[in-house]
Parts: sequence; C-alpha cells; structure tokens
Amino acid sequence: MALISSYPDYLPVNDLDRWVGTNSTNGSTRNFTAEQIAEYLNINGKISISAQMIFKLVDAGTPANGQFTGPANGVPIAPTTTLEVSPLDVSGANTVAFMTYLVGNNILISEQNNINNFGHFTIASYTANGNVYTLALTPLAGNGNFDINKFYDFALFTLTTQGTPTFIFEQAVAATTWDINHNLGKFPSVTVINNNNIVINGEVTYIDNNNVQLNFSAGFSGKAYLN
Repeated sequence: MALISSYPDYLPVNDLDRWVGTNSTNGSTRNFTAEQIAEYLNINGKISISAQMIFKLVDAGTPANGQFTGPANGVPIAPTTTLEVSPLDVSGANTVAFMTYLVGNNILISEQNNINNFGHFTIASYTANGNVYTLALTPLAGNGNFDINKFYDFALFTLTTQGTPTFIFEQAVAATTWDINHNLGKFPSVTVINNNNIVINGEVTYIDNNNVQLNFSAGFSGKAYLN
C-alpha cells in the first residue's frame, strides 16, 4: 500500500465515503461510511454540546440509562405535559443537577436528523420518581409526532422574542395569605391586582427560588404576576 500522504485530498466528504478500520472485539478489518460514523457520534453523545442532552424514546416502562418514556408512538409532540426520564443521558452523563437547574426555563425537544419534529416547552418541575425522574412540561409550541426508538435532543432554548417569562397566579377565593409555587427558579418581581384591576401592596416572602408567600392586611381575590 502506498503512503497515505501520496493519495490526493478529497473534498467535500460525502455520506457514502468509506474508511477502513478494525473491529475492537475480534480484530477483523471492517469499513465504515461517513454517515455511519456521524450517526454513531450523534446517538452516543460523543460530541459534547453545551446545554444539550440526548435521550432515546422507548416503549412504556421504566426507562434505562439514556432513555425516556411517556409519549406513545405517533402522538403529537406539541401537547406533551409529562415524560419519564433516565437521570443519565446516552453519553452516560448524569443530568440531574443541570435539569433541576433548568426548572422554570424553556427547552427544545427535537428529533435528531429531523428538526421539523420538535416541541418547545417550559419545564414546570423535575422530580425523583424511584430510579427515574418525572419531567413536567408546559407546552409552548411544536410540530410533528414522536417516534419510538428515535433519539431526541433536549436543549436549553429561549427565543429572543420571548423575553422574561411571566407566571400568572390566580387567587379565586378571598384570602389574606397567598402561597404561590411559580417554578421560575429565581426570586421574581411580584405585582398583585384585585378583581377591579387595582394594584394591591402586601408583604412578599421568598420561601425559595420556586415558592413565594404573599400576606395582606385584608383578604381579597385577584391575580399575581411574577417575572
């Protein structure tokens, strides 16, 4: 065989271009297409992309590492509100801390190699459920359907036109204390109005990044806007 440097360069690389390699199990010689190598890198999460995780959709049951369940095959992506997700993505990385941090923020769930199948959601909560986690979602937009055994990218995604998300809480029954679980992941600003759209001032107590308590001198019903 001639020296590799003696062969001419070839650009661009095409999907069906091939490389010769060695099987790691038995040492046999094999060939691989550029498309096969790209697919291997994608579905195994071998290329790290900041703020992106990869999971495979499987049939109902407890998802194994790198998998998620919930949607049935062929159902629309956009209206999804609940997923069961493994704490590890396909690369084996533990995503619990990062996913917990994203609560209150927006993510894009899109099928690999088919961006037209996607859903845009706000993460309402992310809670332990045995050996898996329940991901509660608030739908924003989307297109296409879920397909079993396909791989999906979960990525932090906020449109520049969206601005800061606003959580609206409605207190239907008159009360002096309003307990609000907003899941915005921060200490938001709070504006309160009564049923006559008059701003009411009260005492704001931040319980944590996702909960706030409002106290007023007299009971009333109305709405609170948090952002």
